[in-house]
Amino acid sequence: MGNVLLEALNVRMVGSGERFLVLAHGFGTDQSAWQRILPFFTPHYRVILYDLVCAGSVNPDYFDFRRYTSLDAYVDDLLNILDALSVDRCDYVGHSFSAMVGILASIRRPDLFTKLILIGASPSFLNDGDYHGGFEQGEIEKLFSAMESNYAAWVNGFAPLSVGADVPAAVREFSRTLFNMRPDITLFVSRTVFNSDLRGVLGLVRVPCCIVQTAKDVSVPASVATYLKNHLGGRNTVEMLNIEGHLPHLSAPTLLAQALRRALR
Repeated sequence: MGNVLLEALNVRMVGSGERFLVLAHGFGTDQSAWQRILPFFTPHYRVILYDLVCAGSVNPDYFDFRRYTSLDAYVDDLLNILDALSVDRCDYVGHSFSAMVGILASIRRPDLFTKLILIGASPSFLNDGDYHGGFEQGEIEKLFSAMESNYAAWVNGFAPLSVGADVPAAVREFSRTLFNMRPDITLFVSRTVFNSDLRGVLGLVRVPCCIVQTAKDVSVPASVATYLKNHLGGRNTVEMLNIEGHLPHLSAPTLLAQALRRALR
């Protein structure tokens, strides 16, 4: 199974260091999102990249709608990749959706992770009492309806909102990877992500975490970073980036790379 999974999810290992570093992309992108980050780390790490099964760069036949109904199946994929590569210890950088996958993986296998770096992470997108996740249920339902009714129009609106900053190249890149995804898979994964609530398991995390959050993110309010810091069970720090957007690896890669290097010291 290991070799099949490595091929299916386009797993690559690049770099020449002794330590392993996993770069896991988020919803709507693929591993190419890290291309401007990679040069900062390949001299010092063996960097592991892979595509989530929902990414447009993966054969959609691999996406099993019965299996990928929760984040647990994505956690299985991550752990199976690391086992197939005989990785016994690694640093993990996860963006958005993959930040939460990393959290769940570290609960299952805390021995495997030295540190988690969580970029634009959210344990729940829904507002709930004193918890401000950023969205009301009705807003999320409108998002799903927009995807279903006109996928192209939704991408053309969602991509610049998510990038936030005035970086046309980043908007084009995010639009490209969104358009590469099959719309029914995009909608299915969106429902899984937006309806997930991992607040109850945060205290089980024992691996040290660095939470990287931009000052203004349409998907994740800055207060969520504070919530994570206060509720994750290990030693945690927050790195606030004074920029806009949910995709700093596309819109401000040098700034993000510098933050990652500080977090990995």
